[in-house]
Amino acid sequence: MMSASDNPPVADDELEQEEKLDLTIKVDSPSACERHVTVTIPREDIDRYFDKAFSEMMPTAAVPGFRAGRAPRKLIEARYRDDVADQVKGNLLMDSMTQVTEEQDFAAISEPDFDPLAVEIPDEGPMTFEFNIEVRPEFDLPEWKGLKIDRPVREFDEKDTERRLEQVLARSGRLVPHKGAASSGDYITCNLTFKNGAVELSSAKEEVIRLRPVLSFRDGKIEGFDKTMKGVKAGETREATAKISGDAPNESLRNQEITAVFEVLEIKKLELPELTPELLDEIGGFESEGELRDAIQEDLARQLEYHQQQEARRQVTALLTESADWQLPPDLLRRQARRELERAVLELRRNGFSDAEIRAYENDLRQNSMASTAKALKEHFILERIAEEENIEAEPDDYDEEIRMIAEQSGESARRVRARLEKQGLMDALRNQVVERKVIDLVLEHAKFKDVPFRPEGTDTEAIEQAAGGEEEPDIPAVKQSGEAEQASAPEESE
Repeated sequence: MMSASDNPPVADDELEQEEKLDLTIKVDSPSACERHVTVTIPREDIDRYFDKAFSEMMPTAAVPGFRAGRAPRKLIEARYRDDVADQVKGNLLMDSMTQVTEEQDFAAISEPDFDPLAVEIPDEGPMTFEFNIEVRPEFDLPEWKGLKIDRPVREFDEKDTERRLEQVLARSGRLVPHKGAASSGDYITCNLTFKNGAVELSSAKEEVIRLRPVLSFRDGKIEGFDKTMKGVKAGETREATAKISGDAPNESLRNQEITAVFEVLEIKKLELPELTPELLDEIGGFESEGELRDAIQEDLARQLEYHQQQEARRQVTALLTESADWQLPPDLLRRQARRELERAVLELRRNGFSDAEIRAYENDLRQNSMASTAKALKEHFILERIAEEENIEAEPDDYDEEIRMIAEQSGESARRVRARLEKQGLMDALRNQVVERKVIDLVLEHAKFKDVPFRPEGTDTEAIEQAAGGEEEPDIPAVKQSGEAEQASAPEESE
């Protein structure tokens, strides 16, 4: 047993570092996700920090007429007080912010909105500063074991395989000029103009668009697009009514109807390529058509699994968020909209969806960004709470597997995919995706299932990247892979 004299000496400055500030902390809650924090540091702590700073300075302080370290302390304090004040202020702010974080029970979801330059140390009395911070709302975790969930199931047949094979071949197809009238499924090359009355809002030259029931753009859509354009010929001009979304960047146009003018330059039909050995190799290194069909069956099964996960997630989160009636600040929703888009796109890429399908989803998410982001945030808060209580986290192998899946679907190397995700700051989105999926899997392990038929949605939306309102949304940029090839919406053209 060691005696007191056997203990190693503890330096005075180490003891001082362990001494906490005697802070007065006031926390106001403007909303469920916002905290306004007022921190008051007493004069005794301020003087203690000044004393420590001057004590550290004494051995080396230079004052004219005295050798280094020999000047009287009061003279050093008078000469260097302004310089030391900046250092003391910085240390006080850093230590007090650390202490606030440790002592308060809110879970921050953003950096504090705080300007240290606006804070000054008063000559007398305490020092006070304020900041705003966004936090996860406080709530009672709903019961998540024993939920009743519908599970979509389906046996894919030869017709499903043929439809998918056609989509795969379309990526290598050619758009062949057609002299007759256009019909649903054909492509038009057109000059596109969006107008509000006589005012031109935006335009695009030689846009290639497939005729489908819905034409989606970044801030709205046109319903019945294929019917509006049915029978159109090259040289003709047609107009359609476009509905702008309620979350459009151009606030003056939100929920308004505008006019889309299509000046048709050319009609083209998609010509599928012959399935040659060369094409099989180009598509994915397949040695036979049978091998390609097997891969398509695996792809269909993977996408069914994705739909099962999404439907299960939808039901789980709907049940869990029934009582989540918190009001989320609009600024928070706008900032988080991009993160939700990035997470959703990563999930789609992982499961092998085409660029055309992803583009349509992106546009739909943009058009309903506030509502969809609020829903996603509430889901995230609840799933994150379950993850914390169940000690669920993303492991290094999880990141490797996610990146491998994305690389496999995009035809890139895993190293290149990882480098791009890191460069774009998407690793955090990848982490959230992994953790939320693990939580959903845990919830489903304790759920009760009822199998229901899965009815795949038809591909009825054509998506373009044009913003009708003429204003891009800086917080939700297009999420695309660098160097990726356009797929079904823009096959190779043939003159």
